[in-house]
Amino acid sequence: MDMSTLGIIGTGNIGAAIARLAVNAGIAVVLSNSRGPETLASLVSELGPLAAAGTIEQSAAAGDVVVLSVPLTAHTAVPASLLEGKAVLDTTNYYPFRDGRVAELDEERLTTSELVLRHFQGAGLTKAFNNILAHHIPQLARPSGATDRTALPVAGDDISAKTKVMSLIEQLGFDAVDAGTLAESWRFEPEATAYTRLYLADSSTPDERMLEAPAAPVPAERLRDALKRAEPVRVAARTF
Repeated sequence: MDMSTLGIIGTGNIGAAIARLAVNAGIAVVLSNSRGPETLASLVSELGPLAAAGTIEQSAAAGDVVVLSVPLTAHTAVPASLLEGKAVLDTTNYYPFRDGRVAELDEERLTTSELVLRHFQGAGLTKAFNNILAHHIPQLARPSGATDRTALPVAGDDISAKTKVMSLIEQLGFDAVDAGTLAESWRFEPEATAYTRLYLADSSTPDERMLEAPAAPVPAERLRDALKRAEPVRVAARTF
């Protein structure tokens, strides 16, 4: 079933990119951030009549699926009760240079989304949109039936929530590939085979040029192969 309204908590590059895809697909969005609705006037104006700014509470209540796109260190500032019973699309990544060191992640006792789920225990947390660069999202979105659709991985433990999120991703312009449970989501976390570089038109692009480099479509079979070939990343050795 197509979604009519999407709540988005966090309006950084990924959250804003998802919002643009949503309104293009005819989905109304209720956007919020930690700074208040008044700071979103420019983005809402750009997005048009399907977009509205609200509080975090209003975004959480807006639809059956809520996008959580905030820095790892900020997720506990969102009251867990707001997302109870919701399907949550979690875009979170662990970046030590930004987040500081997190022992449980460095020691690989948990994946990032398992850590986030510990706070939002009543939510159907599903990880997606964390493995693609923000500027590649509009470049690679395609209408349903297009022969050059790109696939994105989706991991989650709650089958009902995962189904809703995968349906949303299909609406937004991507094929959705079931990547297993949250415990398996390391396969498309930073430095893993299915993380960001997979979507570069030129895989040899230097790190410092990735944020401007063009993308190329990644079909579902290529993504499944990348997920299958992924080897665990030594998280404690990561610096970015």
